[in-house]
Amino acid sequence: MSVPKVLYEKEGTVGRIMLNRPDEANALDLETSRELYESAVAAASDPAVRVVLLEARGPMFCAGGDLKHFTSFRDRPNELGAELLRITTYFHGAISHFNRMAAPVVCKVQGTAAGGGLSLALSCDLVFAARSVKFSVAYTAAGLSPDGSSTFFLPRLVGMRRARELMLTNRRFIAEEALAMNMIDRVCDDDQLDAEVARQVEHFAAGPTQAYGAVKRLLLASAGETLESQMDAESREIARTGQGPDGIEGVSAFAEKRKPAFVGG
Repeated sequence: MSVPKVLYEKEGTVGRIMLNRPDEANALDLETSRELYESAVAAASDPAVRVVLLEARGPMFCAGGDLKHFTSFRDRPNELGAELLRITTYFHGAISHFNRMAAPVVCKVQGTAAGGGLSLALSCDLVFAARSVKFSVAYTAAGLSPDGSSTFFLPRLVGMRRARELMLTNRRFIAEEALAMNMIDRVCDDDQLDAEVARQVEHFAAGPTQAYGAVKRLLLASAGETLESQMDAESREIARTGQGPDGIEGVSAFAEKRKPAFVGG
């Protein structure tokens, strides 16, 4: 039996997704992308999952696309094009589910995140990186254009000029610079990364999942809305969350000056 390239397991209310190709820098080939998609679907379709942790085995988070696999098509360029379409269909499907699911998605990055690995991290709700991490957009260095939602998220995070510079030059940059550019949320000492991520995951696991989902939906839609249409969406979301069990509990807890006990509904 072949070893899964992506591992998925549920621990209580936490869905854990782990890239599992440590000897290949967790590079993305067709099977890895398909298994990542299936894991995202499993988490998104399970109402008991209140937070998702995306991580990777080994010293590197993800080096991006599996260029070694791509070279096997060097004499069959049309087939390579078809393979890249298949890979990105699953890869992009996973990223869509991460952004559309109510549960927050926390990404833990160690070692290196380049190309599709960086794109995958940027698409998550919160990104924690070890201080020693190196990042690179990387695509054009291999004669390829970006994928994995990077042309959507990167300009929104760092601005168009900086996104263009990072994508065209492919320069490497460290975790502290990524933090300064608003690409990631937290830089942790390497020996503290696991503990810091675990604390955040625990916090989300006990939080108001539907309110988190409303935040994600509203922010994702905001760039394409007018002021009035966005406020209309806000009205509908706060009415919906306010009448849900977590909204009722949150308001009651505030009035009673106690800590709320959210159920995720």
